[in-house]
Amino acid sequence: MKVAVFSTKAYDRQFLETVNAVNADFNHELVFLEPQLNQQTAPLAMGCPGVCIFVNDGADAKTLEILAHNGTRLLALRSAGFNHVDLQAAAKLGIKVVRVPAYSPYAVAEHTVGLILMLNRKLYRAYNRVRDDNFALDGLLGFDIHGCTVGVVGTGKIGMIFAQIMHGFGCSLLAYDAYPNPQFEKLGASRYVQLDELLENCDIISLHCPLTPETYYLIDADAIDQMKPGVMLINTSRGALIDTKAVITGIKSGKIGYLGIDVYEQEEGLFFEDLSDSVIQDDDFQLLQSFPNVVITAHQAFFTREALQSIAETTLSNITTCEQNKVCANEVKLEDGK
Repeated sequence: MKVAVFSTKAYDRQFLETVNAVNADFNHELVFLEPQLNQQTAPLAMGCPGVCIFVNDGADAKTLEILAHNGTRLLALRSAGFNHVDLQAAAKLGIKVVRVPAYSPYAVAEHTVGLILMLNRKLYRAYNRVRDDNFALDGLLGFDIHGCTVGVVGTGKIGMIFAQIMHGFGCSLLAYDAYPNPQFEKLGASRYVQLDELLENCDIISLHCPLTPETYYLIDADAIDQMKPGVMLINTSRGALIDTKAVITGIKSGKIGYLGIDVYEQEEGLFFEDLSDSVIQDDDFQLLQSFPNVVITAHQAFFTREALQSIAETTLSNITTCEQNKVCANEVKLEDGK
């Protein structure tokens, strides 16, 4: 199948080309395109039955109409999330949508722990100080993670691995999930609670749930008001789980003592690009950058060799399955987006 691959970086091309070449079942014609998919760039996919996109590509109704008009019948996501796709429009246009439901959950869970350690022990400050031959310890005081109560919002594959790691640190665990995982409470010192109880009792809160209408702005002003003073909040899941303006207010008041995010609700147009010579116009993002107790990484939690290999393999397998008119286990149905 001829596939237009949008938002292509060098690493995407490397892994997709390698997997496509070594697996005899694939042999797809991959057309790599650097721009993000949107209404203006959609015509670049003309004549491609398949289109492959990433998390910050836009697949709204108008964009999908352009793709369908030009012959696209398959939208292959190189991601687990699909909130950037208008599933209703895709179904109406006869465009099948497939995704990568899991790649390396260890990658995201481990990055989450990295953010916690960096914030707690001020590793970003310590690194820069030593480079300046400043060996003073003032301002670098942290706390023992052992004995803390950690809240895990979402106990799917990533949330479970994160919980296991924090259990190894000697933490007590509280979790909230609409679909409880029976393995979670087997960890010991762990139990499911309602979201209110989790917010009220946790020293560290980490988000590992999908973005749905129910979870949009899950962390808003009311949720923050319920948290313990000085709480550490981590988000490596989806940017719009957090109301950025409410979090900024929480940081200013001292309610949020630490913030670590790998995703941002307005990250499209920011993340995955080199903007070092540009003036960023997003005032909220710039304000977050200015806080000494905030660490932001640019959607890199997934970025390991193992994850990129898995994403490439699953993406191309999905395309092959659909090309052969077989049932694809990773198809996203319209009801999934409700």
